[in-house]
Amino acid sequence: MRSRLGPALAFGLLLLACAAGVFCARSPAPRQAPVAAYTTSFFGRSAGQIDNAIRAAHALDGAVVPPGGEFSFNKRVGPWTADRGYRRAPVSYDGELTLATGGGVCQLSTTLYGAALLAGMDVLERHRHFWPVSYARPGLDAAVAYPSIDLRFRNPLPAAVKIAARRSGQQLVVELLSTASADRCAIETERLALHPPATLVRREQRLAPGEMLVANRGQPGREVAVYRVRHTAAGKPQRMLISVDTYPTLNRIVKVGPEGAEDLASHLSLANEFAEPETRWLSVEEPGLIQTEQ
Repeated sequence: MRSRLGPALAFGLLLLACAAGVFCARSPAPRQAPVAAYTTSFFGRSAGQIDNAIRAAHALDGAVVPPGGEFSFNKRVGPWTADRGYRRAPVSYDGELTLATGGGVCQLSTTLYGAALLAGMDVLERHRHFWPVSYARPGLDAAVAYPSIDLRFRNPLPAAVKIAARRSGQQLVVELLSTASADRCAIETERLALHPPATLVRREQRLAPGEMLVANRGQPGREVAVYRVRHTAAGKPQRMLISVDTYPTLNRIVKVGPEGAEDLASHLSLANEFAEPETRWLSVEEPGLIQTEQ
């Protein structure tokens, strides 16, 4: 009789233990907390660029980078093609503005790059744009072009990192979360050089005598260094050079009427925003406008 009651008694005790929560209770999984977040603005962006950035954010959202693992933006988000819902929008190609499917995706890669820097990720690959972009400071942009130009980084934390990407009003937000704690990081930029643009003047027969039209405002060339400052509990902040980028000068294009150009200098002094090293005339054969938006 005892051999028969033994298993039954043990099973009854197990049921009681589970009801009491002794054996069946599970310890809660570690909760992920934000490690870093970065935002960029949609101000001045076209509807197509915004739509593409948001569509790419949906593809990026939820990506998990294991401890010691590498992340590739192109592998996760690309390709940004029409069959995947991406629209034609302005995009920078070899320094010129053109319409292409997926224009605006670079805003997401730039936003992710900022979050990765602040989270202490090890950046393995990153490329600047030809011209500075409107949604990030020079040196903090990250251009991508599927499949050759990528943004890649490694997760140095002892736990996985989850990427969250979303739109918040007129902001694009990327957040990195993990169960591991990370050192607090800050980003610093330093302007190493500034090269003011020249003014290129073209006579325009369609303008009235003495009339002037600023066809392209131009922008100065820049050389910028980016540093990451890591604040650790052990000692003083550690400042590490991340990148040095050089952006070319974009010359200013001014069109003037066929007559009255003698007073050009006074017009230029009123319209110009930069200290200019030179002013020269463009012949009809020389190129005129250079686009700057990306």
